[in-house]
Amino acid sequence: MATLDLSPQERARRAQGVVALLFVQLFFGLFPLFGKLAFGSFAARSVAAWRIAVGGLVLGVVAALVHGRRFLPERGDLPRLALCGLLGILLNMLLFLEGLQRSSAIHVALLLPLIPVFTLIVAIVARQERFDLPRALGMAVAFFGAGLVLFERGGRLGSDHTLGNLLVVANELCYAIYFVLLRPLLAKYPPLVLTAWVFLLSAWSIPLLLGAEAPLVPEGAPTEAWLAILYIVIFPTIFTYLLNSFALVRVSASTAASFIFLQPMITVVGALWWLDEALPQHFVLSTLLTFGGVWVVARRPVARPLAPAAAKP
Repeated sequence: MATLDLSPQERARRAQGVVALLFVQLFFGLFPLFGKLAFGSFAARSVAAWRIAVGGLVLGVVAALVHGRRFLPERGDLPRLALCGLLGILLNMLLFLEGLQRSSAIHVALLLPLIPVFTLIVAIVARQERFDLPRALGMAVAFFGAGLVLFERGGRLGSDHTLGNLLVVANELCYAIYFVLLRPLLAKYPPLVLTAWVFLLSAWSIPLLLGAEAPLVPEGAPTEAWLAILYIVIFPTIFTYLLNSFALVRVSASTAASFIFLQPMITVVGALWWLDEALPQHFVLSTLLTFGGVWVVARRPVARPLAPAAAKP
């Protein structure tokens, strides 16, 4: 299938989406390191509650101030928004954090390349996209590049991490469905408004997440743990959801998801600095293959970017 002939304006908007996705991968690629630090004092459910509470409050206030009456969605869109909130906020956050707490960072990174596969399948079922051979080869190259690092130290799924790994896989499936469900709404609403509402419609879950074993403010939590929470609620929460929404009106769902291949590379670099680990043997080759594969996928749009909702009356 031929690549779409995009106009200069569409190409410029698509380039903006790609830049936004790169920042998303940076912020989220460091998430496992800060998450492991936070888990020394905070339960996974507590971290999820912090993300939903702060994200909903900040994004809701900012969206209302920026967009005024346009902040209110149509009643008919509330069910889809609520479903996006359930899949993309509550279940996505909770499953990932519970999986990360039970597994290791390298196992979580190893499973990340499943997200574009799930997203592509869901997008095809929803008839949003078709897939051609070059894109398939690009994903294969990127997956192979990530695998050189991820498998270099024998990162197999061990029995001690089985439950955590399964939770991460479930998280990725929820996130893939969320990606596809979100995209049509982005043609009607500004990304900031949409992101705020999926957070707000998840706020009902906060009391259910917290409890004696998962307090919002644990006793004796050190400064390092609170700094980790601060990073988690600002960068892999508020900024990544905003930037993902911004990108999804500029690139296709599977293209956005394909950038997940970059996260393992970022996690490795973060581990070198944070944990003082040795550089993996095939790191340079792996990085080149991963970036090359993502570039092949990203440069062949098979779904035209959406018209920006912010430009509509």
